Amino acid sequence: MNLEEYKGVYVFAQQVDNEISSIAFELLGKAKDLAKDLSTDVTAVLIGSEVKGLADQLAEYGADKVIVVDDPELKEYRTEPYAHALSSVINQYKPEIMLVGATAIGRDLGPRVSARVATGLTADCTVLEIGDFPLQAVPGQEQLHNQLLMTRPAFGGNTIATIACPYNRPQMATVRAGVMQKIDPIKGAKAVVEEFNPGFTPDNKYVEILDIVKSVAETVDIMDAKILVSGGRGVGSPENFKILEDLAAVLGGTVSCSRAVVDSGWKPKDLQVGQTGKTVRPNVYFAIGISGAIQHVAGMEESDIIIAINKDADAPIFDVADYGIVGDLNKIVPKLTEALKAEVAAAK
Repeated sequence: MNLEEYKGVYVFAQQVDNEISSIAFELLGKAKDLAKDLSTDVTAVLIGSEVKGLADQLAEYGADKVIVVDDPELKEYRTEPYAHALSSVINQYKPEIMLVGATAIGRDLGPRVSARVATGLTADCTVLEIGDFPLQAVPGQEQLHNQLLMTRPAFGGNTIATIACPYNRPQMATVRAGVMQKIDPIKGAKAVVEEFNPGFTPDNKYVEILDIVKSVAETVDIMDAKILVSGGRGVGSPENFKILEDLAAVLGGTVSCSRAVVDSGWKPKDLQVGQTGKTVRPNVYFAIGISGAIQHVAGMEESDIIIAINKDADAPIFDVADYGIVGDLNKIVPKLTEALKAEVAAAK
C-alpha cells in the first residue's frame, strides 16, 4: 500500500428519509480541524436515492466537495449495497481519513467497509487529533508524524485508549454522536459535487425490506435537551427519582442519569450520560447525587452551566460545577422545586 496516494479527510454523511443526520454535521466540523492540520480538504460522501439536492447543506457545514452515490438500491439503508457504495468510493478516491458516525447505521457499516478496504477501524471515538505515533519517541523506532490519533473509552469506560493506524489507509473511525462540534453554517456555501456510481447488482446478500414501521419516541432524546436533571446512585432508589422528575417538569427539562443508575436497573440506558452513555451539551445540567467519576464528567463537562447537589463536600463533581450545594438532596431538591414553582406562578 502506497500511503502517499491517500489524501483528504472524508466523512460519511448519513441521511435517513432524505434528511441529513445531525452526526454528519458534527463530523464535518471535526473534519475541518483535522484537514487544517494536514493542509488538505474535506469531502462528504452522500449515499442514497435522489439525494443530490442535499449537497448544499453539507457545503454549509464545511464540505469542500461532495461525492454523491445515488441509486434506487440505496433508498433505505441496507448493509450490502451501502457497504459496496462506501468501499467503492474509498477504493476510487483514496482518502487519508474516513469518519463515520457511531449510530446504529454507522456501527453496522463502518466495520464491514474497513474489512473490505483492508484497514483498521477504531470504534466509538470521543477525541480525534493529528499527532505523532508513538506518542512518545521510542529509541530505535521511527516516530511517524501527522497520524490520526483516535481516543476512545475501553474496558467499560475504566480506561482511555489512544489508537493509531500508521501502516494502512484510510485511517477509519466511528465517532460518538454529540462529542464533536458543528461549525456555524456558512450560508450560501457551495461544494464541488461529483457523482459516482459503482453499479449495484442485487444478489443473495441483499436483504429484502418487507415493511418499515416507525415508532414515536415517548421521551425526548437527552442529547437534544436544553435542561437536564441528572441523578446518580446517591438519589437512593428508583422511587426517589420522582423528586428529580418534579424539578425537571417545572423547568421544562428532561431527566437523565449516571451509569450506576442504569447498572442498578433504575433507568434505561437511553438516559445515561457519560463515556459509555451519551455526550450532552445542555444549557443547564443538574448533577444530583452524582459523585463525578471521570467517565461521567466526560459526557457532560461541556454543558453551559453545571449545578451540583451532593452531601459529600469532597465529591469530584464540584471540581467541574459552576454552582454547588452540599447537603441532603431529599431536602434541597423539593425546596428548589417549590421555589421555582413560586417564581413561575409570580411571573404569570
